[in-house]
Amino acid sequence: MAVLLLLLLLAISGVTADEDAYIGVNIGTDLSDMPHPTQVVALLKAQNIRHVRLYDADQGMLIALAKTGIQVMISVPNEQLLGIGQSNSTAANWVSKNIVAHYPATNITAVCVGSEVLTALPNAAPVLINGMKYIHSALVASNLDNQIKVSTPLSSSVILDSFPPSQAFFNRSWNQVLVPMLSFLQSTGSYLMLNIYPYYDYMQSNGVIPLDYALFKPLPPNKEAVDSNTLVHYTNVFDATVDAAYFAMAFLNFTNIPVIVTESGWPSKGDANEPDATLDNANSYNSNLIRHVLNQTGTPKRPGIAVSTYIYELYNEDLKPGPISEKNWGLFDANGDPVYILRLTESGSVLANDTTNQTYCTARDGADPKMLQAALDWACGPGKVDCSPLLQGQPCYEPDNVIAHATYAFDTYYHKMGKVPDACDFNGVASITTTDPSHGSCMFPGSLGRNSTTTNITAPSMNSTTSNAPGRKFYGLRVTGLLVLIKIVLWSVIFL
Repeated sequence: MAVLLLLLLLAISGVTADEDAYIGVNIGTDLSDMPHPTQVVALLKAQNIRHVRLYDADQGMLIALAKTGIQVMISVPNEQLLGIGQSNSTAANWVSKNIVAHYPATNITAVCVGSEVLTALPNAAPVLINGMKYIHSALVASNLDNQIKVSTPLSSSVILDSFPPSQAFFNRSWNQVLVPMLSFLQSTGSYLMLNIYPYYDYMQSNGVIPLDYALFKPLPPNKEAVDSNTLVHYTNVFDATVDAAYFAMAFLNFTNIPVIVTESGWPSKGDANEPDATLDNANSYNSNLIRHVLNQTGTPKRPGIAVSTYIYELYNEDLKPGPISEKNWGLFDANGDPVYILRLTESGSVLANDTTNQTYCTARDGADPKMLQAALDWACGPGKVDCSPLLQGQPCYEPDNVIAHATYAFDTYYHKMGKVPDACDFNGVASITTTDPSHGSCMFPGSLGRNSTTTNITAPSMNSTTSNAPGRKFYGLRVTGLLVLIKIVLWSVIFL
């Protein structure tokens, strides 16, 4: 099927207006065949993904991400929030285990305390601010508070009357939590984390919101949404929601807190009643979103100040409950194959990786072991291949046989020589293949992190039972029927 895509997800860390925005990805783990952490990291590196968000602080992922330079958001799962929000010492122990033990080898840049707590776990809302403060205090004690920011992702549904953006405000029933939260974010130099799903806004609008407006597609001026107070034109749901967040914060007298979008995406497949969850629409949304962010377009309220955004998500999660769409938000299948090829030709800072030409050099089946050994000796000697990964205790030592070791040496030499066919001969004992020979933590040159048998594992496997995305809800449960009705009426005024 396909050619492997994807993105050079550029970036520079930080939240100030003069720094470039970036694209990251969320990594959920509700897969029946979750790749090993080393395979996940190999895929990230092959696709030049430089920013990721984890839904927990999985030890295997934190170890595998060490010394990669990839910037990592980790999370306090909702089920741990009550304990951390009620105990400073519990928070300190969490920071010690999940941050201090890994930083700076693993480039942790932020902690998400819970996910959509106000809407997904409202009974924990009273301890949310304490949890954020306790985590921050532990970072201060470790002199890490300047390097690692603390915030909590909010559902965009906490913003009421979101269009026109200039009159948006937060659900006032949450002001007793939101005001101290925003004060904390401002005083610590952190950012508001917001999950934005134009797909759900479109689905809930009963046809009032045009599909093209949700997908960032060009609109004629008479079809653009106009803020009646500012007369500013909006060409997409994403920008309107971001600006609504800025105005909602300003309504509470907070005007200098940046926004980071911690989740946004579009499903590539849905049930019969989800006809717009398609490969083409998912491709259009994510491709346009990536271009929009990396081109530093900004929003109508803050032109030129783009909002860093994490795409939901890296993998399709086949174990997710709910409608078919819930299982199909990923850019890749579990085996590392792309679900679709992103259209990024005009994105400038984005690289689409074509893997149809991904080839490897392996020891030929049935080759004479003595000839293999001679070729291996040549590759590791005169051929100047770095064969140190084949030493005992290193990632590619197992299986300890001449075929496996020769395959590693042959493939390394083949890639070193630019994959020219003559570089994979070795007197007839080697052949070119499209099958990735990587295994476990032994990653071959050119590997894209596809699933394979895990052997000689140096990083623990992921615990998929605790790292799914608690904030993701399918559209039927995201907001109350009254709120949906209010939104439909408001959007009708704008578009009809």
